[in-house]
Amino acid sequence: MSAAPPYPQKRTCPYEPPEGYRAIGEQGPVLKVTLYDGRESWIVTGYKESREILTHPNLSSQRTHPGFPIVAPRFKSGIARSLALIAMDPPVHDTYRRYLNPHFSLRQVRKMRPEIEQVVDGFVDKIVETGPPADLISLLAIPLPSLVICRHLGVPFSDHEFFQDASGKVMLGTGEESATAAQSLVDYLEALTADQIANPTDGLLGTLVRERVQTGDMGHDELVSIALVLLIAAHETTSSSLALGIITLLEHPDQLALLLDDIDRLPAAIEEILRFVATTDLVATRVAKGDIEIAGHHIREGDAVLVSGTLANRDTAVHNEADTFDILREDPHHVTFGFGIHQCLGQNLARLELEVAMKALFTRLPKLRLAKPVSELPILGSGTVQRVLELPVEW
Repeated sequence: MSAAPPYPQKRTCPYEPPEGYRAIGEQGPVLKVTLYDGRESWIVTGYKESREILTHPNLSSQRTHPGFPIVAPRFKSGIARSLALIAMDPPVHDTYRRYLNPHFSLRQVRKMRPEIEQVVDGFVDKIVETGPPADLISLLAIPLPSLVICRHLGVPFSDHEFFQDASGKVMLGTGEESATAAQSLVDYLEALTADQIANPTDGLLGTLVRERVQTGDMGHDELVSIALVLLIAAHETTSSSLALGIITLLEHPDQLALLLDDIDRLPAAIEEILRFVATTDLVATRVAKGDIEIAGHHIREGDAVLVSGTLANRDTAVHNEADTFDILREDPHHVTFGFGIHQCLGQNLARLELEVAMKALFTRLPKLRLAKPVSELPILGSGTVQRVLELPVEW
């Protein structure tokens, strides 16, 4: 292996890291890798080191910085490099988080449970009605997060096919395809937020209009950028995590049996799924705005920095039998939702959706199984985000 191995790499199994990651992890916890464009970047692969650097004051999210790491062509676009929250540092980032945190708090999300349970029951009814084989991607994994975030934001669900397709292209498309899709979403949200400003409704966007736009705290363009990030992030990663989590359980029948024996183990099982699968290989792309000393390495101002959730979550220095899927694990710690000030805003909602969906699915269809070998499932992913295109199941 070269001194700076390539990263990210494509998966061949939906829930296992690429084979080449093992050697990268063994060279860690901090080393250099080569990006797709030939540039080098530091990468942090250790669990403790990931948490340490993600709270370091000299780590910046400013994507317009010339040293910022571009890990795929689709992240070159102007929209991708100026996203609200994700591409911001304090104090602006902290202000936006303060505006949004109450709407994604654990208390607020818990209020959504009855509605999400009702929605999930309807989707599982449709799965049963369809009969085996049924595709869990089109019947559950894609529409559930879409419907939930539509209702939360106040986005018309009648438009879900448009933004499901567009958000998928933003996250997984080629450079030009991703930029075009991102612009189409911005155009859509421009019109939607204009309507909200003229006549705010009860959703989150309408609430932000009343609480922030009408008070002068936030402008129209800022609201559009926030809506774009929430729409894409809430749909794409939750959809993929649900599909990959179901596959992982079905491929580990001993663990599924433990879960079916006591469904109250589901929250712990979800944490293990989040640790083991790591839907996104990277939990952070950053640039150093000042020197950083970590694990015996000197990261200089202007250096690119990546944090690998996939490898940090399987750090043998922290996790016993790190490559084993174990829903009874006593150390299911993970950085799948990041750490520090940029920790995922929607993590409470994502956990709730995963829990409600898996509980309904596996209790109503306890004999659920894959209708084709996992090796034949079509995977779309360029090494940063994993998506399964079809998930046919029988029962």
